[in-house]
Amino acid sequence: MTPQSIGIVAVGAYAPPGIVTNADLEKIVDTSDEWIRTRTGISRRHVAVPGTATSELALPAARLALERAGLAPEELDVIVVATCTPDMPLPSTACFVQYGLGATHAAAFDISAACTGFIYALNIITPALKVGLFRNALVIGADTLTPFTDFSDRSTCVLFGDGAGAAVLRAVPEGHGILSSYMRADGSGSEMLTIPGGGSRYPASAETIAAHQHYIHMAGNEVFKFAVRAVEDAIATALERAGLTTADVNVVIPHQANIRIIEAVQKRVNIPEERWVINIQEYSNTSAATIPIALNEAFEQERIHDGDIVLLVGFGGGLTWGATVMRW
Repeated sequence: MTPQSIGIVAVGAYAPPGIVTNADLEKIVDTSDEWIRTRTGISRRHVAVPGTATSELALPAARLALERAGLAPEELDVIVVATCTPDMPLPSTACFVQYGLGATHAAAFDISAACTGFIYALNIITPALKVGLFRNALVIGADTLTPFTDFSDRSTCVLFGDGAGAAVLRAVPEGHGILSSYMRADGSGSEMLTIPGGGSRYPASAETIAAHQHYIHMAGNEVFKFAVRAVEDAIATALERAGLTTADVNVVIPHQANIRIIEAVQKRVNIPEERWVINIQEYSNTSAATIPIALNEAFEQERIHDGDIVLLVGFGGGLTWGATVMRW
């Protein structure tokens, strides 16, 4: 059987209506709107109501993507949720989404690759679609980071928000769709960005709670240096695998972690600034959700056109990084 061309045929996104502005954070920790904006690019972040599960963010994004694809939930063959904040350790968040959608014929599983999760999910499921193992796939990036944010830590509490983005993948005309993929990891840097508590290494206890081990811990300067190198590497490798150059790229959708990281990468790669989709000012860092949320925004703003070369690139805890190149 000749492998099919596989591409994204529809997207959707959801951000909870609650908003926390920089001015709100000024009342909680020693910070300022100017400090946050100049160092991160963030002005506000969407925050879920306490007790909201990640699947509850994923479901509206998924329903919008399915509606745009003209696809009934029963037609889905597989659902993949990329998240580092699952509803529970067991079962997968994808199973909650599968049930919530009524996707009665779909397999469902999660991928944990932090902020690179959506790219990992796309790149892993595409080969299965190419050879016909599945016909219709739903890939979701969703994270609820605010419950894991230490709002007494001024260096991290300004960075994170909640949200979800979704994409429907299936066969597309030859020459379109996903052209190349790239994924890498370096576990030696795992302590740079981590939530230590709650797993088998540090099970939940009074001691782990007292030590704030259930919150995000990040070595900011080290992550910054890694991110710039990783994104540059991912862009170069994914384009080379696609037989393309930076001159061919029409739209770049980067992980929205910090505007300074994006600007540093822009100086290193030859892709004009106006081709980059940046919405960190509105959503902050929503981990695996940032790329699909930005992709959905680019679609809704008609920044992507038929035949455009679209580059998705991200990095995250693990450490992980990767990219996907597609012809829209």
